[in-house]
Amino acid sequence: MTIGAAFCLVAVLVVVALASTGRISGHPRSSGTGDASRGYHLPDPAEGDRIAASLLGAAPVPPPEVPALPAPTESSTEVEDLPVSDPLHASTIAATPAIGALVRAGDGDDPEHFCTATVVQSPNRNLVVTAAHCVYGDAFATDMAFAPGYHDGVMPYGVWVPSRIDVDPRWITDRDPAYDVAFLQVRRPGTDERIEIVTGAEQLAFDFEPSRPARMVGYPDDEDEPIGCQNTTEAYSDTQLRFDCAGFPAGTSGGPMLTEIDPANGRGTVIGVIGGYEEGGDDLTSYSSYFGPDIAALYDRASTAEVGPTT
Repeated sequence: MTIGAAFCLVAVLVVVALASTGRISGHPRSSGTGDASRGYHLPDPAEGDRIAASLLGAAPVPPPEVPALPAPTESSTEVEDLPVSDPLHASTIAATPAIGALVRAGDGDDPEHFCTATVVQSPNRNLVVTAAHCVYGDAFATDMAFAPGYHDGVMPYGVWVPSRIDVDPRWITDRDPAYDVAFLQVRRPGTDERIEIVTGAEQLAFDFEPSRPARMVGYPDDEDEPIGCQNTTEAYSDTQLRFDCAGFPAGTSGGPMLTEIDPANGRGTVIGVIGGYEEGGDDLTSYSSYFGPDIAALYDRASTAEVGPTT
């Protein structure tokens, strides 16, 4: 075997290995500017517009006479009871506006989804959270969009492309599971809409007591509806949260662990996203990076940054 052929074989094996880790099937390609050493990326706006147009052209959308339901605006002081699922196995649940799938153009520009993400409250009202390994493999991944409320191939609240991606630089240098969290500022091409106004948003909690009743949600990459399961989160280590429930396969990476859900609007508080240890876990147990001071600092940077270089 020649040196060149050997190098190509090694490169292919590395790509296959990266694509098989965690609960994500491969990484989209990267385009744009930014500074990986400082943990941020600014996707090319023209490429984002092209991706959105391609996805909208290939995917079904709600017919004009059946528009997407507006996100619930009512709220209450109640907290939904979250009994442990029996059996302790994920099952299909109804899609909700603030949780959706990360999608990309697949073969022949047919859309495919590969990770899960969630709209979260922020000053700019344009922020979603997912796992860092969904958006950074060996480079920032930008050939993608977010489809909130995704179900049955329909994108009822439109296609939103990233305008800025933030991860902790320690994820980039070491793939440290303590920092497997990413925040994306998103935009809907051709509009000045803020996603939080369109879909509503979940809250975020930091430095919380690890043992919490929660619902975990994700989009398997071979299904077109979300799955969910309820159990109590536990501390796996100082930097990892653990959630025992079977049946969360590839595609569910980045899915939220939700607690304190308001029954009036279905929204709650995100205390983790599927990722962290083993980039998500195995068929029986899922993990999340613990949302401590470092993740809070990442959120503060991502939620207030202009779509331009940081200082």
